[in-house]
Amino acid sequence: MKKKPNFPFVAIVGQERMKLALVLNIINPGLSGVLVRGEKGTAKSTAVRALAEILPRIRVIDRFPFRLDPDTEYAAYRELCALMGRTPEEQGELAVRESRVRVVELPVGATEDRVVGTLDMEQALQKGERRIEPGLLAQAHRGILYVDEVNLLDDHVVDVLLDAAAMGVNTIEREGISFSHPARFTLVGTMNPEEGELRPQLLDRFGLCVTITGIGSIEERVRIMEQRVAFDEDPEGFREKWQEESERLVARIVRAREAYSRVRVERELLYEIGRSCLEMGVDGHRGDIIILKTARTLAAWHGRDTVEPADVREAVDLALPHRLRRQPLMEIPDSVRHLRVKGAAA
Repeated sequence: MKKKPNFPFVAIVGQERMKLALVLNIINPGLSGVLVRGEKGTAKSTAVRALAEILPRIRVIDRFPFRLDPDTEYAAYRELCALMGRTPEEQGELAVRESRVRVVELPVGATEDRVVGTLDMEQALQKGERRIEPGLLAQAHRGILYVDEVNLLDDHVVDVLLDAAAMGVNTIEREGISFSHPARFTLVGTMNPEEGELRPQLLDRFGLCVTITGIGSIEERVRIMEQRVAFDEDPEGFREKWQEESERLVARIVRAREAYSRVRVERELLYEIGRSCLEMGVDGHRGDIIILKTARTLAAWHGRDTVEPADVREAVDLALPHRLRRQPLMEIPDSVRHLRVKGAAA
């Protein structure tokens, strides 16, 4: 059965902060992902799944289940071949192909073996051969790991994600055999806060956080209805209509990725970043670093090679809402620009 195509990212009406946060993470995976919070029916899942069409291409080793970089991860390739009971030569000549960065979806009810991978015990017992069954973390390496209803994940799966996100490596231990493989991914989560909040440890792993609501403009709500009906009736024709704009967005993302390393930040803006985190009572230093990276990414997105104060202000609003100290039952704020913790800067 043919899979239904995704709704085009560029055709999504409104929700500009959500779309911006997602695009920034494509430009710079070092932003550590994004958490999108909002009531049901606000295009959260639609936007994330639509990313598949605008993601850049990367080089991967062909006919190999782990999406390794042939230029920088050949040693890991040889090690994994050995763990699978093969030599690189048995895999055949090293073939390289281009592939789009993947969006790998992690179901809420996924088992730990499905996430981290496992050992094929039937193969081991019957033939005495080791065969690794890669999990979702192997598929998501160098891509996006998407978790819908991330706040409903089982605790043991959350622990696995925390370990992999922190180390960039996934380790599998089964029946006295232990092996590891690279697992660097951008974590994207969506959730409805009415169904419960995230554990603080996982919440802090998301670089950016945006809270979205339903659109209040009648005109835009009509546009949403018209576009959704047009897509449902003729998905391919609808996608073709938006193809040119999608290509322009991809080209802009590619230019920003190339420009990011050239973006510079005046030292006085670093003081502004540190001051903002102190005044808002943010614990630790992860927030400062993410703000700096986000501000540089915003400058690259806007085609500039220097960060401006407006970039820092916008970065603060994206990187700090979920890092503020909150009282029990206090919700994550939509914006932090006008919040200050009394005496924090004293």
